[in-house]
Amino acid sequence: MGEKSGALMDGGALVALIADEDTITGFLLSGVGNVDIRKKTNYLVVDSKTTTKQIEQAFKEFVAREDIAILLISQNVANMIRLTVDQHQKAVPAVLEIPSKDNPYDPNADSLLCRVKHIFGAS
Repeated sequence: MGEKSGALMDGGALVALIADEDTITGFLLSGVGNVDIRKKTNYLVVDSKTTTKQIEQAFKEFVAREDIAILLISQNVANMIRLTVDQHQKAVPAVLEIPSKDNPYDPNADSLLCRVKHIFGAS
């Protein structure tokens, strides 16, 4: 039981975030943040110095973690690693694209929404 986080031991799971600093700060203030015993966080702050490789690596780490049920990613960041985001097919963790302060949400670019439209035959 030493490897499991407190969220899993309580029967819950975490929300992970990949977004700009303002978006991350808002979610952290609402209590979403977590740091485990290995000093691993459930978020990645993306700024002008963050490389696409770092974003992709964080995305892959978050979707592989068993204690994460939802991954929220700013849509503009998701566009930077679109191929990787589109390849994620598992239901859990659910990958949800959200708008950021400077970039509005574009439903046509949301991979999950596009898949749902395809399933239901919507154009």
